[in-house]
Amino acid sequence: MDYLWTPWRYQYVSQPAAAGNQACIFCEALKRKDDASTLILFRGRLNFILLNRYPYTTGHAMIAPFEHVGELERATPETLAEMMALAQRLARAYAAEYKPEGYNLGMNLGKSAGAGVADHLHLHVLPRWAGDTSFMTTVGETRLEPEELSTTYTKLKKHFG
Repeated sequence: MDYLWTPWRYQYVSQPAAAGNQACIFCEALKRKDDASTLILFRGRLNFILLNRYPYTTGHAMIAPFEHVGELERATPETLAEMMALAQRLARAYAAEYKPEGYNLGMNLGKSAGAGVADHLHLHVLPRWAGDTSFMTTVGETRLEPEELSTTYTKLKKHFG
């Protein structure tokens, strides 16, 4: 068996579980009205899209419901349907701006499943290209991002006007 080490994730898994006194990053972003500073690309009817501040790839975004809900089974069917519709819309924006060769979509449900924010559902959407990962992250504990978040935000925001 081979092992791939992810030392950059240590900061998430080494923190004690939130005891209810830690603010939710999604709820806090929603409270602010400056979408550019919070990297919110779009506010839908039930969900919103924002860029991940610690992206795995250029364009790494998350779609989260307005409602502070951490369990998939507690989310309404309407919320989940809009979440997937927004993922499609985000994929069209990626196609126009970055021409990715594929996508990863995923949720980490619960702390033991790797959720950095376990009490607020969110869907990760990542555009992917052949060779977009390397051992730089593992060996050098460094990610190579070819574009600043503000540039990514500007490119994608115009698709959500």
